Amino acid sequence: MAQHFQTRYIDDLDGTDLGETANTLSFAFDGKDYAIDLSDENAETFRQVIAPYIEAGRRVTGTRTKTTRTRSTSGNTKAVRQWARANGYDVSDRGRIPANVMDAYTAAN
Repeated sequence: MAQHFQTRYIDDLDGTDLGETANTLSFAFDGKDYAIDLSDENAETFRQVIAPYIEAGRRVTGTRTKTTRTRSTSGNTKAVRQWARANGYDVSDRGRIPANVMDAYTAAN
């Protein structure tokens, strides 16, 4: 049996059925990326509204996302394990200490 799948777009702003084609616009604001499907009319309105801000702004390229590291316990994993067991956490004698346990230990100390 053959199957046929069809993608239909809905205007994210006003709910209009756009059929199989849409203007998918991507933009970023306050460090977050967005995509929105719009009709021709709403896409043009969006472009007109945002145009002065784009003209006044500057392009940012080559940005990298920052990675966060778990706070170090200064190598004192024995104390962390003892604290975790005393506070109801199940931790092994060896290996990596789960992040939620490390976070709780850091918050408590």
